[in-house]
Amino acid sequence: MDEVITETEHTKSTAEMTAGEMLRNARTTGRRKREIQTIAKLLCIKEEFLQALEDGNYAVLPEVVYILGFARNYAMELGLDPNEVIAKIKHEMGIVGECRVNSDDGARATKRVAAAGASCKINRDAKPEKTIKMPDFAALFKDSWDYIVRHWKWAAGIAGGLLLLIILLLVFALSGNSSKTAEPVAVEETPVVAPAEPTEPAYTMPVRERFGVENREKATIILQANKNAGDVGTWVQIEDARGKKTFSKIMFPGDILYMPNGNGYKGTFGNVAGIDFWVDGKLAPSVKASRNAKVAITAENLIKPAATAQQ
Repeated sequence: MDEVITETEHTKSTAEMTAGEMLRNARTTGRRKREIQTIAKLLCIKEEFLQALEDGNYAVLPEVVYILGFARNYAMELGLDPNEVIAKIKHEMGIVGECRVNSDDGARATKRVAAAGASCKINRDAKPEKTIKMPDFAALFKDSWDYIVRHWKWAAGIAGGLLLLIILLLVFALSGNSSKTAEPVAVEETPVVAPAEPTEPAYTMPVRERFGVENREKATIILQANKNAGDVGTWVQIEDARGKKTFSKIMFPGDILYMPNGNGYKGTFGNVAGIDFWVDGKLAPSVKASRNAKVAITAENLIKPAATAQQ
């Protein structure tokens, strides 16, 4: 098998490398260069699985637990830190997210996000917000009064003009009321209509977490992980017509994903039986597909009989 290692990959630091680049660099550089076939036999792992790890092509690998197990053994055999390689793979697959909180929120914010399954970093360098200094009203009033005293003629003229204008307005208002009585005008109240919630299908189980909520109002296809996903959940990866990943995450029973409208979207599932497909509010027939097979997420494909749904 021909392998091409660019000069740029050798010059990257460990932090800049992907998990696959770290594995390939450790195997092909240094005094002890090794062939991937030799390591595959030693670890009893298929050669194509190790090659997929180096290429970052996780779609051809089995369930996530196997991906992480293969990567850990491979990293240890090459003398790498397995925890660092595993963390990079989880980040690349979208399993682990990161957030950043200020140090004044401290332990409370870290505990809250860690409970949601994300790793948090406390930003201890965050500067406290500046407080707004309120103006000195006493000094402002004194300056205004001093200005009026210095220019009392102008102030007296303005005050007199305003008083005369108020008197004239009152005279006109009273004379108008005495000449005729205004009839009351009925004001029709416009009822306030609250925005309607998007219609949701009658899911087979309560909703746990929602993904793709930006597509909620227009989505005609909705995916929900069912009880067959089990405690470990099922891996779901969605690609658009160009093969670009738009969603990659482990969905647990009750989780739903609102699909964007448009043809060309395909899904890869670790356990397709653990996913319900809702099309226009109706539950589609069960999709039967082999593990890691790409299923066309279209209304035409999903409403077919289960026997013809495989792509």
